[in-house]
Amino acid sequence: MKAVILAGGLGTRISEETTIKPKPMVEIGGKPILWHIMKTYAAHGINDFIICCGYKGYVIKEYFANYFLHMSDVTFDMRFNQMNVHCGYAEPWRVTLVDTGESTMTGGRLRRVKEHVGNSTFCFTYGDGVSNVNITRLIEFHKQQKLQATLTAVQPPGRFGAICLAEEQTLITSFKEKPGGDGAWINGGYFVLEPEVIDYIADDSTVWEQQPLEKLAHLEQLSAYKHDGFWQPMDTLRDKNYLEELWKKGIAPWKVW
Repeated sequence: MKAVILAGGLGTRISEETTIKPKPMVEIGGKPILWHIMKTYAAHGINDFIICCGYKGYVIKEYFANYFLHMSDVTFDMRFNQMNVHCGYAEPWRVTLVDTGESTMTGGRLRRVKEHVGNSTFCFTYGDGVSNVNITRLIEFHKQQKLQATLTAVQPPGRFGAICLAEEQTLITSFKEKPGGDGAWINGGYFVLEPEVIDYIADDSTVWEQQPLEKLAHLEQLSAYKHDGFWQPMDTLRDKNYLEELWKKGIAPWKVW
């Protein structure tokens, strides 16, 4: 099975990092968040990736072109213009990088890689968020539903510290830094799709989360796989620092490999 990953957005809300690189290349623990997402899929046996590039896509291409060197110890003998690789290791990945345009919307990017997707069920997600969703079970759920599309529904954590105060109370008796959200389920990405869903995408201006998903829901062809585990987007520098802290402490929930 193949996994399509959106990696072409501007990432304006984390501009501290994205002025020099695309958002999926922002690093967590010294590795791009795109790498973390791919490692999650690989842990469930998916090693064939289609990356939808856009903004500064050349940075992603250069990273994978030199991936073997990134993951190895190397000796450069400058006198003889020689390079020796020591204990080289590379993932068993097949990575197709497609330039889907800088201003193309999410649906349009998926439409542009249709020829690479083929005629089989495939995975599809965003390149800026991590989760410990069980992709194997997600795919099994999709097959059981026998519908055209499945999205992973998540309940996001609250973004600010929560305190408990009665109407006239000024003494804080309860504080929680990462409270639960309002209980609503939202689109968490990590889709499993049948190839015919691409036909619902009109052109480059189509936003995947609008007309295509709305159409699939109207046709009763969209199911939700409820994931109540870890899920965290990297929308802001605050999010990035939070993920970095979890990684450094060795308690990153999305590290399932």
